[in-house]
Amino acid sequence: MGSPELPLSGRQVESLRESAARVNIWSGAIRSGKTIASLLRWLVYVSTAPFGGQLVVVGRTRDSAARNVFAPLQDPSLFGPLADQVRYTSGAPTASILGRTVYVLGASDAKAEKVLRGLTCAGAYVDEVTVVDEQFFVQLLGRMSVPGAQLFGTTNPDSPAHWLKRKYLDRLAELPDWRGFFFQLDDNPALSGDYKAAIRREYTGLWFRRFILGEWVAAEGAIYDMWNPDEHVVAWSELPEMARVLAVGIDYGTTNATSAIMLGQGVDQRLYLLDEWRHDPAHAQNRLTDAQLSAQIRAWLDGEHHPTQQGLRPQWIVADPAAASFRVQLHQDGTVTQAADNDVAYGIRTVATLLGAGRLRVSDRCRGWITEAPGYSWDDTATDKGEDKPVKTADHSLDAGRYAIVTTESLWRRTIPV
Repeated sequence: MGSPELPLSGRQVESLRESAARVNIWSGAIRSGKTIASLLRWLVYVSTAPFGGQLVVVGRTRDSAARNVFAPLQDPSLFGPLADQVRYTSGAPTASILGRTVYVLGASDAKAEKVLRGLTCAGAYVDEVTVVDEQFFVQLLGRMSVPGAQLFGTTNPDSPAHWLKRKYLDRLAELPDWRGFFFQLDDNPALSGDYKAAIRREYTGLWFRRFILGEWVAAEGAIYDMWNPDEHVVAWSELPEMARVLAVGIDYGTTNATSAIMLGQGVDQRLYLLDEWRHDPAHAQNRLTDAQLSAQIRAWLDGEHHPTQQGLRPQWIVADPAAASFRVQLHQDGTVTQAADNDVAYGIRTVATLLGAGRLRVSDRCRGWITEAPGYSWDDTATDKGEDKPVKTADHSLDAGRYAIVTTESLWRRTIPV
């Protein structure tokens, strides 16, 4: 098999040795070494996996599986010569690992459960178990019917009422076929002290407790508690040069506000919310038809959105997936849109990570976004159910920005150092 070229910690070695159960879960802080240990264990398993069923890798989406699973596996600095034995093209339905065909599945919602029907599973690797739909996970467990089949999964902490913790991790003593391994930041021997100190500074509140301390803690209070206008807001006149304009995200409302936010990627390796168009019937005291909204947004798109670069146009226009009638109107008017990725919890976490890492700036033209950010709060009722959901009020510009950022993640992720 060979060995990875980076050293392994005692905790990583222990998890490799003891992960012989039917279900094995690595949890804990970000960058703590849990993913590398679990991937090495997955390679060992694939090399000896039983036949008579399929091997599967599961991510929130295939793109996230490519980024979080296959990119590390194909990195020679991590897995040495074994990296050449892993072949995968982002978005493809299958990969090859050590000569075995591996099916790659996305599982972000309940509809994904249908892809498992008829599958006989000989082994599974699940990236970020907490963002996988519970029905999908239960179905996957039921499909692992090949003798000796094993599941290996990773996760960062979530709500203490999340189904994974409440139904499984809290009951490990009652589940002899499960093993759990908890990792902290210091369990990764490859990280320097300066890097650890840096990421400890970048996270605050909920995100610090979950991602740095590795605690399963409930969401409460402000969502973007790291938001600091003095740090995150930049004058439009002082925007740096844009390498490209990734998208315009549109959140649509009839009685509520409609907002369009333009997202750019700066040459300084940051994302920028460059400009905003917004219509709020409560303030304008009139409602616009879909045709009127379309006309005004298209006119705004034709305007200038950067102080020195003229004629900037977005690569994509992504809209609220629930806004079917408005998307039809835009299409009739010659503007093609894509349904936005609306995984709210994942999107909030992504935006929070970018803000905390100093990789997202907001132009002072995005007044709606700047106004909404400080009051954006967690819904206590959802928290009691183990869900991370925001209070659905005064969030229209925030949603528009989130649509643009998350839907284009595959475009910016490799070049924005988060």
